[in-house]
Amino acid sequence: MDFLRPASWEEALAAKAEHPTAVPIAGGTDVMVEINFDHRRPEYLLDLNRIGDLYEWETGEDSVRLGASVPYSTIMEQLRAELPGLALASHTVASPQIRNRGGVGGNLGTASPAGDAHPALLAAGAEVEVASAARGTRLIPIDDFYTGVKRNALQPDELIRAVRVKKADGPQQYSKVGTRNAMVIAVCAFGLALHPETRTVRTGIGSAAPTPVRAKAAEEFLNAALAEGGCWDNGKIITPSVAKQFADLCAAACNPIDDVRGTASYRRHAVGVMARRTLTWTWESYRGTRRTEGAA
Repeated sequence: MDFLRPASWEEALAAKAEHPTAVPIAGGTDVMVEINFDHRRPEYLLDLNRIGDLYEWETGEDSVRLGASVPYSTIMEQLRAELPGLALASHTVASPQIRNRGGVGGNLGTASPAGDAHPALLAAGAEVEVASAARGTRLIPIDDFYTGVKRNALQPDELIRAVRVKKADGPQQYSKVGTRNAMVIAVCAFGLALHPETRTVRTGIGSAAPTPVRAKAAEEFLNAALAEGGCWDNGKIITPSVAKQFADLCAAACNPIDDVRGTASYRRHAVGVMARRTLTWTWESYRGTRRTEGAA
């Protein structure tokens, strides 16, 4: 196994163009596990740790451009207000040591359905910034990024440079079920984001289908129910029947498997429970904001 160590982004793209099968490594929290268990033996490892650009982030007027290697711990500490769903997801990632090393780019590159960042990115409507030496930079909507089990939309000569996420304009939540409280791969996970500016709701489901997915039928149902009740304006409580229907539709969006961490039926049930709970939490937070604005 050869080790490639580019010192700049341009050198990294050139190396990837010359060696398309090279496996990028930054935090290494996924790649090294596969190598240590002999599940993967790439001809080349492309070390991205010397590329400072990947560890930077920019907060614009409407969005955050998050470098692929910005550690989860930094997201938790520095971007909680702008990216609350992703910050909550970051809290559930493994141990403090791994949160200090791992970044969202690794989750996206591995594209495991159990990756902790995926539900939050789906709910937020992120875009993945990728680049190649030959074609330059392009943005891939997060909905189009996951193409199969541990497969993504990257071309062989492309690398992930950043993720662009709109700043939260409403409450966001994230929930995860594991076989213990820490250092665990998700049995299933759920992300929810309210977008009051567009009066829409987005979801993200992890570890309950071959790829991370949204519960689009559930979103459409809830968007219609909130609009019909004028809830975005009046801040009415969401009725138990609406919450239950939303949860049932989220569970129906799953296509899980039985494995050592949980059964398919349990995953569907758990996603439904998480959907109902996160909806309750986010909507109560939104209603609290409405009351505060009204008092002001």
